[in-house]
Amino acid sequence: MKIINFMGQRKLAVVFSTVLLIAAIASLATRQLNWGLDFTGGTLVEVYYSDSANLNTIRDTLGQGGYEGAAVMSFGTEQDVLIRLPQGHSDKEGSALVSLLQDNYDGNVELRRIEFVGPQVGDELREQGGLAMLLALGLVMLYIAFRFQFKFAVGAVVALIHDVIITLGFFSITGMEFDLTVLAALLAVIGYSLNDTIVVSDRIRENFRKLRRSDPIEVINISLTETLGRTLVTSLTTLLVLLALALFGGEMINAFAIALIVGVGIGTYSSIYVAANTLIMMGVSKEDLIIPVKEGADQEDLTP
Repeated sequence: MKIINFMGQRKLAVVFSTVLLIAAIASLATRQLNWGLDFTGGTLVEVYYSDSANLNTIRDTLGQGGYEGAAVMSFGTEQDVLIRLPQGHSDKEGSALVSLLQDNYDGNVELRRIEFVGPQVGDELREQGGLAMLLALGLVMLYIAFRFQFKFAVGAVVALIHDVIITLGFFSITGMEFDLTVLAALLAVIGYSLNDTIVVSDRIRENFRKLRRSDPIEVINISLTETLGRTLVTSLTTLLVLLALALFGGEMINAFAIALIVGVGIGTYSSIYVAANTLIMMGVSKEDLIIPVKEGADQEDLTP
């Protein structure tokens, strides 16, 4: 097997990751996120059209009727329409909204449901979502420190934080709406990236114990080369499904699919360069992974 010199490009990878992180953090600090109705509060209205609904016409009608900032999207079929009204509109406006749509449509418009999310509920969701991500990262660090070694735990958590910040930065830069489905995608990205990192870490640990005369960089290059096929197959098949969801899944799950596409792409990169690079920076060595000898054990039994 030809060994790929992944770590030969580690300095370039550090520069690339640093640029992405600076851009993401700067955008989050200045532009922030385009919070969705789930977090800011507002009104959700679902209506049913007797024939196919023209979303652009509905947007124009709502804009002219005083419902500025309304988000209109298909909900399952071309006849079901979901309308998100920003904060400032009450749940009592559902009948007036349906009447406005009915006056500008030849068929029948039926109100299916209306839900109101207060700003206090939105603040609680935002706080709980942030705590969920921090708790996930903390538990990941504890698990890998117990399963492997502390340096591996630091490398995995650095890679996960790298993935989350860049994914958040993507939504901040593009201005795409950040709602609960995107938050769920972020938590899924943490799980996906962690799975990839654990596979690589397991092979690195195995090779450190097997290749006693190789230096750390060589061991990591061998490990990454051996797991590259599995990483690419897993990532590409996942991306194909996500692309199909983004293109044909409709507006309801579009942001969810895009968040996962960005997260899976950057997570594959971070499992190769960020996690492994962190191990080298922390000076990982075979001594960190030697199995401790129990006191009083027969040394002959430990001789290979």
